[in-house]
Amino acid sequence: MTLDAKIEAMLFFKAEPVKISWLAEIFGVSPDDVHEALSLLQINLSERGIVPVFKDDEVTLGTAPEMSEIIEKISKEDLSRDLGKAALETLTIVLYKGPIARSEIDYIRGVNSNFILRSLLSRGLVERIQNENGSAGFLYRPTFDLLSHLGITRIEDLPEYGEFRTRVEESIEEFSQKNETV
Repeated sequence: MTLDAKIEAMLFFKAEPVKISWLAEIFGVSPDDVHEALSLLQINLSERGIVPVFKDDEVTLGTAPEMSEIIEKISKEDLSRDLGKAALETLTIVLYKGPIARSEIDYIRGVNSNFILRSLLSRGLVERIQNENGSAGFLYRPTFDLLSHLGITRIEDLPEYGEFRTRVEESIEEFSQKNETV
């Protein structure tokens, strides 16, 4: 498989911006090789519905600009719908444990949460912040708008906050221990 195809697969899998240096490390190539492969990927995707999107030293996959009108229409329809069970579950985890990494949310829920998090982000219910631990990826936390909508002034005002937070932290500790042994 070519490097541009591997990068495309990784960007699809991550579904969030990644550093070019991280891609170089993962694939055991130089950052220049990654830039070259990204240029090729951009050419290969030019007639497709997705494009690489660049910002500083990061890249992600996005939709082709020609799709913006229909995507905006669909997004508005999605935003008018009620949150489903999966979104409420994810939102609860972010509320009681945020800031929290997507991988930890996935572990607690037992499924991939990419699309749910994207929906919550677009609704302004959660926000993504840089992970200060230096690890790749972002952390998710509730927005002020969400707290205001819930009618609370502090996260600690959530029902059974202490008990639920302890249970979430125990799950995350179990997740961390599993990852250390792998």
